[in-house]
Amino acid sequence: MAFSTQGDGGDVLSEINITPLVDVMLVLLVAFIVTAPLMTNAIKVNLPKTAATHAPELKKPVSVTVDAKSQVYIDRREITPEALEAELAALRKDNPELTLHLQADQEVPYRAVARVMAVIERAGVTRLAVITANQ
Repeated sequence: MAFSTQGDGGDVLSEINITPLVDVMLVLLVAFIVTAPLMTNAIKVNLPKTAATHAPELKKPVSVTVDAKSQVYIDRREITPEALEAELAALRKDNPELTLHLQADQEVPYRAVARVMAVIERAGVTRLAVITANQ
């Protein structure tokens, strides 16, 4: 609503109300802050669906990924299955409380995932989370 302070009554004062604009920008900012951490995985895998669970994390976990072609990655860096155990043992030596997140494409044969899990166990890693997509 605009009010005129002068007596002629012909001029109307126009002012932009920026409160709704600020509200929309704050909602967008919160949405981006919430969704930004979800876009960290650069390797595209189709995760199987399971019920949602939550576990507290102390330090940033290391991500071990098995893609649809059974290729293995540690934090987006491709590694041969033969070198995986040595790499995990070195990471565990640096951080005895090492936590791993295992991601496997749903098209990967079970034997490939089982082999990676056996290598993780041989490397002495005791904190393993298998990452799946929520239903």
